[in-house]
Amino acid sequence: MSEEVGLVLALAERLAREAGALQRQRYESRLEIRTKSAAVDLVTEVDHACEALIVDALSRERPGDAILAEEGRGADSDGARWRWVIDPLDGTTNYAHGYPRFCVSIGVEYHGAALAGVVYDPLLDELYSARRGGGAHRNGRRLRVSAETEIGRALVATGFAYDVRRSLEDNLDHFARFVKAVRAVRRDGSAALDLCYVAAGRLDGYWELKLKAWDVAAGALIVSEAGGRVSDLAGGPAPRSGREIVASNGHLHEAMLALLSRD
Repeated sequence: MSEEVGLVLALAERLAREAGALQRQRYESRLEIRTKSAAVDLVTEVDHACEALIVDALSRERPGDAILAEEGRGADSDGARWRWVIDPLDGTTNYAHGYPRFCVSIGVEYHGAALAGVVYDPLLDELYSARRGGGAHRNGRRLRVSAETEIGRALVATGFAYDVRRSLEDNLDHFARFVKAVRAVRRDGSAALDLCYVAAGRLDGYWELKLKAWDVAAGALIVSEAGGRVSDLAGGPAPRSGREIVASNGHLHEAMLALLSRD
């Protein structure tokens, strides 16, 4: 089993780098940009090309595995032992505007449990990876979360769902509380990178609502393997669906939950 996990992780790393190379090649070029669920929910031909690259390779090399990919390629299956959860281009809005915060995210589950995760930032050439029980790494170097213990000194990040213009559950109340309580709040438009930054100690915490499984499948494991804590807003297990997530260095988790639970 350990040998197969290693092979799966190596494959995820290779495919993330290949998709990232495509993103880097097309970055700040003329793109075909369309909308999906809302005017702020964008997709480009690069999203589709990256997903096709990853899914086609998995279909050839691991034809029995299930695939859940953001743009709909591949076949998901509850009965498969292995499941790949893919965001081919996390941060599409950033990418479409030439804002340099985007990545490839690939999470791998075995019988429903996260076993491996890879996030690749092609502009910085930073490859984040983790395997359950094996720690988290960036370009081969071990990652550890920050040691910050005071919420007032924390740098945290969040984001807003695509329905923010029409939904009353918009995260703005939480955002306002954190602005008053922490050193600073960032909103950079890539959940997968935000999670990796918690793992690397660049951020002390992160929370968000209404994400999808492909946004968090890799990053949540990377945080946990770097010594951090990941939960839902009540402190329980974070849902695999990505519906809500809180990630921290562990020391600040209860303080973050308290801010998120105020009426």
